[in-house]
Amino acid sequence: MTSTENHPEAFLIRGASLLGGDPEDFLLADGEIAAVGPDAAAHPRAAGAREIDAAGLIALPGMVDLHTHLREPGREDAETVETGTRAAARGGFTAVHAMANSNPVADTAGVVEQVWSLGRRSGWVDVRPVGAVTVGLAGERLSELGAMAESRAGVRVFSDDGICVSDPVLMRRALEYVKAFDGVIAQHAQEPRLTEGAQMNEGEVSAVLGLPGWPAVAEESIIARDVLLAEHVGSRLHVCHVSTAGSVDIIRWAKARGIAVTAEVTPHHLLLTEEQVRTYDPVYKVNPPLRREADVLALREALADGTIDIVGTDHAPHPDEAKECEWAQAAMGMTGLETALSVVQHTMIETGMMTWADFARVTSTIPAAIGRLADQGRPLAVGEPANVVLVDPAHRWTVDPGTMATMGRNSPFAGMELPGRVEATFYRGTPTVLDAELNTPRALGEQA
Repeated sequence: MTSTENHPEAFLIRGASLLGGDPEDFLLADGEIAAVGPDAAAHPRAAGAREIDAAGLIALPGMVDLHTHLREPGREDAETVETGTRAAARGGFTAVHAMANSNPVADTAGVVEQVWSLGRRSGWVDVRPVGAVTVGLAGERLSELGAMAESRAGVRVFSDDGICVSDPVLMRRALEYVKAFDGVIAQHAQEPRLTEGAQMNEGEVSAVLGLPGWPAVAEESIIARDVLLAEHVGSRLHVCHVSTAGSVDIIRWAKARGIAVTAEVTPHHLLLTEEQVRTYDPVYKVNPPLRREADVLALREALADGTIDIVGTDHAPHPDEAKECEWAQAAMGMTGLETALSVVQHTMIETGMMTWADFARVTSTIPAAIGRLADQGRPLAVGEPANVVLVDPAHRWTVDPGTMATMGRNSPFAGMELPGRVEATFYRGTPTVLDAELNTPRALGEQA
């Protein structure tokens, strides 16, 4: 991609393939898509615009992650809002939902507003905090759900992610409560009694390695319970990081029944299996655990047919000492913001299971709809917000965690060759990435 700079606030994109279709020109000006097609170059705002040669590139709506761990406040040794959102921009994202398991926990209006303000100050992407379902993630009493919803952060997604809301009465009350403001409960499906001390997927490999097993039924039983609760109270349920074929079957059944359930799959669960754990490398330790090859194939099919609605990264950075230790003591989690696009291209597009238009649906349109982000996940059409990413699908690269924008070096894809590179990310018309390099934006508070 080559560019010639004349005007910093208008960009004439030449010859990009919109959603993988025919090449077209389009103009970004004043924070929106001002023109598409032959009229783009003739538009009054095109005069003096910065022209970008996008031949061979694919234009997509900015990606939206419903599941990101930014760690701040309290765990700035692992990640900050600034570093995490830089990684998001580099990965093609224009919005992320920051999970609540910070320190202090995001269970009050004050904490979610702090995270929201940090996001605006950094200016790389929209940061929408996820509110905790229960106080301190303790699973004993509901958090200030209404106050968080009415705060400046406008929280609409609530989750105790990392910990399951295992009490069925509390889960029912949460589902009932969020109906008042069209919220959604995002459940980390893990029956705690069935996973005490669990270290990896339960099966032949865990038996050989001598590691305590994590049975698929621990996930599936919670999903089965919660879809029935959601049906009973008439509320929205979102299932985080689905990992088993049995979970897919339950979600498919629930959707056929008309239950308002959505679900996500992570990039790592689309590609990696429990076989990686044979190395005893803690980089592969994650919650839920890497599963069987049969589960991976079922997850891919479910994403392709719409049973699983979206891809969520579950980006979970850790300091080196939390991963460079023996398996049993290692923290669970993997980074994912800067590799998500490439992994999905590799597993879903290059296999012929999805198109680039499908990619936009599962990484942008539907995640924005679930999170109720009105200005994200929009079509690439005149008058829409200029949240756009340009991707070079032919580029191949070897994953090197040391070169990433995230503070976390715990990428399970290190050393792997993957396809696709983000050449440019435009967030509200401002380029946060140009020529595959970060381009410092202005904070939202400084923009008119």
